[in-house]
Amino acid sequence: MLDLARRHTADPLFRLVAYALESTHDRPPATVWSAPHAFHLGSPHLVAAAGWPVAAAAAPRDDGLVRLSSLAHPAQSCELPLTGPPQPHPAWAARTYTLLRTMARAGYGRGGIDLHIHSTLTAATGLSSAEPLECAVALAVADLHARPHTGPARPRPPRGRVAALVRDAAPDGDDALRQAVLFARPGQALLLGGGHGGRRHVRLDPAECGARLMLLVTRGDSAGADDVRRAVACARRAGATADWWPGPQPERSGLVLLPYERLAAVRTAVAEEFRSRGLPVPRLVNITVAGAARREE
Repeated sequence: MLDLARRHTADPLFRLVAYALESTHDRPPATVWSAPHAFHLGSPHLVAAAGWPVAAAAAPRDDGLVRLSSLAHPAQSCELPLTGPPQPHPAWAARTYTLLRTMARAGYGRGGIDLHIHSTLTAATGLSSAEPLECAVALAVADLHARPHTGPARPRPPRGRVAALVRDAAPDGDDALRQAVLFARPGQALLLGGGHGGRRHVRLDPAECGARLMLLVTRGDSAGADDVRRAVACARRAGATADWWPGPQPERSGLVLLPYERLAAVRTAVAEEFRSRGLPVPRLVNITVAGAARREE
């Protein structure tokens, strides 16, 4: 039995989701997985993972039911069947429910599951939570399949198989981001296409060149692509040495590479630019180039 909730040396995020599963569903998790948010680096084929994870705590069932809960939606927990016609469910649970049903049809998690999820970033940052959430859930189900609470251990499905199941469940998702979530390495970006199984790791360590990778996030309900373009252009004028869009196009945020000695100057310049226009000042979020999804012990 995994007792992360009471392990004082464990990361607070994973203690929290473990405790939340236990308090919501009256049972401790059998596994807890984290999956990093991911981003593009100005290209559909160059991606990396960020040190801001999504967490999923899970415990197996044997009655064919799924009980889903989320720290972000405390009043919208739901209990749903894995087989038969899909039942009505809250919007936040739609992709997870579809994924669990897809995996059950493929032979993973047919008995059911109690699942609690939490993301460390909101949609306002401009980084998609869908892909890390799907991967964290799929890996948790695969883990429970490989280590059943009764009977012998079974082969663990490889991550390529997990990726294929997630793709089947959500073909509209960003498969490049999923590759980063599942196969990233700390301090490296992932170049997709060509040999090496379609993936090649390339060095991406801002600290090596005396810089930080930052996410420049616009604020306010009316913020849009023009605002983030303005913020990034201002950061470049103040000393940022590179910039990329984390998604296919500008939306709510941009990635900028900031030399240490220009951090304060960029913050000041962006703040003054937006205050002068009567707009909310964007915030800068530090991005660590992180590794792939993993089981939290």
